[in-house]
Amino acid sequence: MIDPLDLSKLNMKSIRDRKNKVKVSSFGIPIETNGTFAKFLDTLPAFLKADDLKEICRWWNQARKENKQIILMMGDALIKLGLSPYIMRLIDEGFLTALAMQGAGIIHDTEIAMIGETSEDVSITIGDGSFGMWKEIGEFINSAIKAGVSEGLGIGEAVGRKISQENLPYKNYSIINYAYERGIPLTAHIAYGTDTIHMHPNADGASIGKGTEIDFRKFANLVCSLEKGVVINAASAVILPEVFLKSLSIARNLGHNVHNFMAVNMDMIQHYRPIENVVKRPTSTQGRGYALTGNLEILFPLVTMCLLDIKDR
Repeated sequence: MIDPLDLSKLNMKSIRDRKNKVKVSSFGIPIETNGTFAKFLDTLPAFLKADDLKEICRWWNQARKENKQIILMMGDALIKLGLSPYIMRLIDEGFLTALAMQGAGIIHDTEIAMIGETSEDVSITIGDGSFGMWKEIGEFINSAIKAGVSEGLGIGEAVGRKISQENLPYKNYSIINYAYERGIPLTAHIAYGTDTIHMHPNADGASIGKGTEIDFRKFANLVCSLEKGVVINAASAVILPEVFLKSLSIARNLGHNVHNFMAVNMDMIQHYRPIENVVKRPTSTQGRGYALTGNLEILFPLVTMCLLDIKDR
């Protein structure tokens, strides 16, 4: 027999003393469009991925015009690559109606809101055991989850509420805060033990589990209205594609007509689960599935600017 490890004696450090690899000063900024990206789409050759990009933008824009569900399932890489302003712009223009994150996304986004920086150098901090031992972030997120769950909130909404209420200094760069203050559903999907805040002594497994259960059921409810809409998976190789497949099965089992929608996977390489569980299996009888491969710091802004430029067509 072995007892659970006591975490109360961990040596926690201040996140403000940590060296980070990502700062808000390096984030991208969506420019105003003037027809150049629409012309770019029009002049692409009608072959392979160029043709796919045109169809993705056309369907995505049509879904926006018809007020259909448009869900972005986003890995934390989108935040660490400075793409938060593009996601916010897509929300503003009606190109996104709901967001889903993994646990790491919640952490990176909250760190951005708190200190304007994120992404510690793990190759350095793992050496002395300081990796993830940043006092403020664990206290903030874990307390937000516990308080939120006691009121029936999921993790995404609970953390968004706390960022907004405490008016964190860089909250304008936070996707979680942006979604919360605009009433956009944002769910968080957690595998316990995979996120640094789970190492903190104030982590409450029961609250985290309940919070992610609430968010899973919220996400499944969003998928129930995905007909003629769009689901995008960007930079999540395992967790979010699995969550989506289970949610789709729930929706269809309950009798919802969720067959004719567009599924897109964007990533630097194409992984098994996103291709099978987002692009292929869900659209095998109806709908369309696409995969775009490229460096996300270029690909995601490109797709964003094309969408913004064709929105009035």
